[in-house]
Amino acid sequence: MSKAVSGFSKLSKSEKIDWLSVTFFNNSDKIKKVLQQYWNSNNVLQNLHDDFIENTISNFYMPFAIAPNFVINGKIYAIPMVIEESSVVAAASLVAKFWSTRGGFKANVISTTKIGQVHFMYKGDKQELQNYFSLKKKELFIATADITKNMRKRGGGILDIELRDKTGDLANYYQLHVTFETADSMGANFINSCLEAIANEFKKDTSTGSVQDIQIVMSILSNYVPECLVRAEVSCKVEDLYAENAEILTKKFIQAIQIANAEPHRAVTHNKGIMNGVDAVVLATGNDFRAVESGAHAYASKTGTYKSLTNATIENGIFKFWIEIPLAVGTVGGLTKLHPLSKLSLELLGNPSAKELMEIIAVAGLAQNFAALRALTTTGIQKGHMKMHLTNIIKQLGASKEEKAFLINYFEHKTVTHNAVVEAYQKLVGDK
Repeated sequence: MSKAVSGFSKLSKSEKIDWLSVTFFNNSDKIKKVLQQYWNSNNVLQNLHDDFIENTISNFYMPFAIAPNFVINGKIYAIPMVIEESSVVAAASLVAKFWSTRGGFKANVISTTKIGQVHFMYKGDKQELQNYFSLKKKELFIATADITKNMRKRGGGILDIELRDKTGDLANYYQLHVTFETADSMGANFINSCLEAIANEFKKDTSTGSVQDIQIVMSILSNYVPECLVRAEVSCKVEDLYAENAEILTKKFIQAIQIANAEPHRAVTHNKGIMNGVDAVVLATGNDFRAVESGAHAYASKTGTYKSLTNATIENGIFKFWIEIPLAVGTVGGLTKLHPLSKLSLELLGNPSAKELMEIIAVAGLAQNFAALRALTTTGIQKGHMKMHLTNIIKQLGASKEEKAFLINYFEHKTVTHNAVVEAYQKLVGDK
């Protein structure tokens, strides 16, 4: 039986599920029940979710949690986080409480410039192209006037348009490199609309001179935003960082970062931990975590070697730990106000501006990295992680409420591994 299908998008949701069940699950009623049990009973809300993307058949739930007690620039936050990894929110909450008594987090946005590019090919004389661009530049701004009107009212718009010669990297390749300010919007659709208008105008003839054979390849924003940058940091006396052996352990903490800067294999995992915190808040606020991820990892490679996004120092007995990370996020547009939980998340955060949200997200990433490095250089990462993972293992085993309580108590002071939990459970059941 062929598993190919035509006109799938035109089927109703129920028809899609019927086809799926027949084609891939031997017409099982179980698959239908699994999908339907995640439908929202509120039809209006369910229809809203169905319209987010194409070919929806159900909702995929992710835990929505809160990490309280974050003090950022003197203000207390409870940060919303959407993530499936059990230890992330617990770690963030512990770190928030730890630093709340040590001055809290300081954060500031360094810059908010975003980038878009019109990529094109041109085989003619370089100077003629430069002359044409110089004559045409004003018209390129005018071509976007209707698109940028509302954005300009909010303090945003196109900052500059440059002609860049990239023929040293690829034969005949040039680009119009455009910088934007998008205020409280992430601005992807705005930027792309401007770029397409610029491209259409650029390839037109003009009375002041024209260049033939400009071949537009594509017009698209860049998710590499090294000039949309935020910094967050914490600091305290070295003796306030650990209850015992503070100087030795602080040096180990810094050495762990130095290793991440020297060894890309470690740096990737190091930064992945940072993104645990970053992505969780980006998701909760309805922003694009894929764009944030790609931009952050590109920034980590800006020197030509993939390195840590965080750094730390000890100077005059003071420990300082900070992150600099590019974050293109918004508090208007997209799903930020359309998805009810994203809207709730932003309200929980006090309806922040895009700059304030950048600061909050950077702090979440820094907190996550602090928790990981502190654990790695003391007790090891698995002790806390597996304690959090214990309840998931117990659920997989199908343990009763009483059995769960026994196992949690049993592993209170024991090392948690999957095999150890299985063995303890089997012994418990066998003893019964």
